[in-house]
Amino acid sequence: MKFRHLLAAALSLVTAVLGTAPAQAQTAFPKLEYVMTYKALLEPPMLIDSSLLIVNVVPGGWIKGPNINGSFVSPGADWLRVMPSGVLKLDVRAVMKTDDGELLYITYNGLLQHTEESFRKMNAGEVVKASDVAYFSTAPTIQTGSKKYDYLNRLQLINKFVELQFSPNGSYIIYDVFAVK
Repeated sequence: MKFRHLLAAALSLVTAVLGTAPAQAQTAFPKLEYVMTYKALLEPPMLIDSSLLIVNVVPGGWIKGPNINGSFVSPGADWLRVMPSGVLKLDVRAVMKTDDGELLYITYNGLLQHTEESFRKMNAGEVVKASDVAYFSTAPTIQTGSKKYDYLNRLQLINKFVELQFSPNGSYIIYDVFAVK
């Protein structure tokens, strides 16, 4: 008799646990829509202390997409915090100017986890590719008063890292940008 009660209790517990699983299962599937690719020109990093670097965005570079073209203008910078895990937390704010004269303010946070190889390449002035890093994604939003680009005010974007180089001959970062739908 005790065995039957234990078995019934165990089955009730399994049913209760499994019964809640579908309510917790994934039901939303985000879609991504390509918006643009951009190349931001960068100054060499300024080391504030062992946990903070600041990288200024240099006017220029380029922004290209199906509905947008432009470049970066001042001001702009990236505040990089080195977390206790070694992961870099980005805090970026920059201004873009479209070819038709509209201003767009882009801001984003994100995470960068270097591998030994990507860190070595970066410090050697070599090009670091997406395949070199362990993880590098950011989540931008854009603010503008432009009627033409107003749709950007309503999008959560994702920057997917393409490549980066810190070199005496010029430093830059390239991202592909997607809207989360």
